[in-house]
This record gives sequence, structure tokens and C-alpha cells, in this order.
Amino acid sequence: MEIKDRIVVVTGAAGGIGRALAECFAKAGAKRVICADLDGEGAQATADAIGGIGRRVNVAEESEIQALIDEVETSEGPIDLFCSNAGISTRGGPEVSNDVWQRIWDINVMAHVYAARHLVPKMTARGGGYLLNTASAAGLLSQVGSAPYAVTKHAAVGLAEWLALTYGDDGIKVSVLCPQAVRTAMTKGKEDGVASINGMMEPEPVAQACLKAIQEETFLVLPHPEVLEYMRNKTADYDRWIGGMRKLNRRYNDPV
Repeated sequence: MEIKDRIVVVTGAAGGIGRALAECFAKAGAKRVICADLDGEGAQATADAIGGIGRRVNVAEESEIQALIDEVETSEGPIDLFCSNAGISTRGGPEVSNDVWQRIWDINVMAHVYAARHLVPKMTARGGGYLLNTASAAGLLSQVGSAPYAVTKHAAVGLAEWLALTYGDDGIKVSVLCPQAVRTAMTKGKEDGVASINGMMEPEPVAQACLKAIQEETFLVLPHPEVLEYMRNKTADYDRWIGGMRKLNRRYNDPV
């Protein structure tokens, strides 16, 4: 799908990957880019910089995603591309409280579900549309030090797969973004962490990788090409891969 003259929504657009996506799509000629974020002022700042529209949206609340979709479709026109990009992280394992598990689940997984629930029927009725869901390399591999992040990102990848195979015949295209470390607020102070083992990437080339994937209608977006080899190693010998991850765990997983 070409972005020119398309209506695009980006969540998590106040900074990081989301802001880079909004800027990238605007430069590619999008008709309108709607920038949504819990940080309403940040979303508006991104929108002001690109001539878009800024909205404060809590993606953990289904009603707010539904309202955003309905507003955009009423005031601007049919949404061609919805980028469900907002996400959070937390350290820890099973001991993390239920409230924290629920919050990361709501943002990293259910926000994607809500967007699909309220947008896919509209897209299929008009013959198609595009969903870009931000997951992580942690959703293909794992995340040392954070069970909630690893689990929710695996779920995000699984959902994207299901949407692609279920609605592809209805004209719905899906891409899932799975980078390693990207220089954002989430990774600040973690420049030497395990996710940076292949380097800390800037948000702009990540956005460019997404643009290319959308243009070519490619499902898996891997800005860090090493991730593909790691996936192959994992599926070729699961036990050996887990052994290697245990070594990384000993090296990087400081006590929580």
C-alpha cells in the first residue's frame, strides 16, 4: 500500500517510534496523520510539526480507541492505516503484581484487539485496509528480566498473525514491527542492556523500515536483521537456544 493521500492513525505518537512513524508518513504524502497518545500535549506537538491532528487517547480503554476511530472516520474519512504502536515495559517475573500485569496486558495486547474490533469491520466493508502493530523482538525471542514484556509481546505477535491469516482474504493487510533496542523513553538508561546487544537503533530508520514493509505489504518488520537468524536458531534447536538465553540472563539480568 502506498501512503500518499491516505488517512493514517498512529498511537504512542508523542515520541520515539510513534513520532518517527507520524513524521515518516507525513513526508510520504499522507492526506492526514492523526497523532494519538496518553500524553496529549506531546501528541499535539507531533501533530503541529507535521500538519496533522493531535488527540489525547488512553489506549488501555476500549471506549477511547472506539471514540478515536469514530471521530476520525466521521471528520476526516475512512482510516486506511492504523498503527497500534503504544506500549510499555516493566521488570520482573511472576512476582509482579496483578495490577501491573493487567496494565501491561491492556496496553501491549488489548489495545491492538480494540483497534481491530472496531476498525476491521469498517475496513472489510469497504474492501480493505492496513494494520501496523508494534510488538518487539521480545515477541519472537524473549526478554531477559521481564516476563510481562516477553509474554505480552508474544501475544501481540500472535494476534497480528491471526488477523493476517483470518482477514487477508477480505483485503486486510497486517504488518508487525519487531525491533530490538530503539532509542526511546522506554530504553533511556538501558543503552548497555541485553536488547542493545546489536546496537541501539534510532527511531527514524525503524519508521523507514515500516514504510517499506507497508509499501511491499510484508508481514514481519525486522529493523535489526540479526533477529531473523536468532529466530532460525531458536526453531532449529530449542534447547540450545534456551541455553544461550540462560547465558544472557546471567550476564544481563541484575536483581530486581
